[in-house]
This record gives sequence, C-alpha cells and structure tokens, in this order.
Amino acid sequence: MKYLCLVYCDERTLHTQPESPEDTECHAYAEAVEGSGRMLAAEALESVSSATTVRMRNGKLSITDGPFAETKEQLAGFYLIDAKDLNEALQVAGGIPAARVGSVEVRPVRELNLSPQ
Repeated sequence: MKYLCLVYCDERTLHTQPESPEDTECHAYAEAVEGSGRMLAAEALESVSSATTVRMRNGKLSITDGPFAETKEQLAGFYLIDAKDLNEALQVAGGIPAARVGSVEVRPVRELNLSPQ
C-alpha cells in the first residue's frame, strides 16, 4: 500500500536547532529507504515564500502568492513510500531525520480507478 509522509517543520529554525539534520543525513536516509525497495518518490520543497495558492470559486480562478494558510510549521518535503501496512509506514516516517525537529504526517494514498467503465 502507498503512504505519503508529509514532513512539516518551522523553516525559519529548521537548520538552527541542535538536533537539526544535515542535508547529508537526509540524503543518506532517503537512499536507505530507496535501497529497501520502499521508496516511490521523495523531494524537498523550496521555501514557503515561493508558494502560490490557487483557488477556483464560482468559476473564477484566484491566484495568491504565498502558502495556503499561516501556520507555525510549513510543508518542507515528502516521501511517497510503499509499505505493507501503517505500522511499517510509521517506522519509515519515524526515521526521517527532520522528524526530530518537526513532524511527519503519514497518510494512506487513496487509489483511484481511472480505467474507463
């Protein structure tokens, strides 16, 4: 089953805390997950200041610079993994180095049947 591990942290303090992971540690962990055969995709995101939010309301497109909402933590990146169950996905998420200074939300991916009926 696919799980999305969303990595959240306060990007202003991400690299300044004593337990902050170095990029090399993050890359090494991603390579370990990939080596285990569980990695489907992983990416770090640019700063939240580069975000653009899109909304469609009453047929009109609204585009706003910045993130969707003001929050204490921002979405910093993600891992899309294949795990046998939630417990295995939680173990992978717990090993993500940024979990020490932020949080990792683990959500099952809903499989959509896109084949024509």
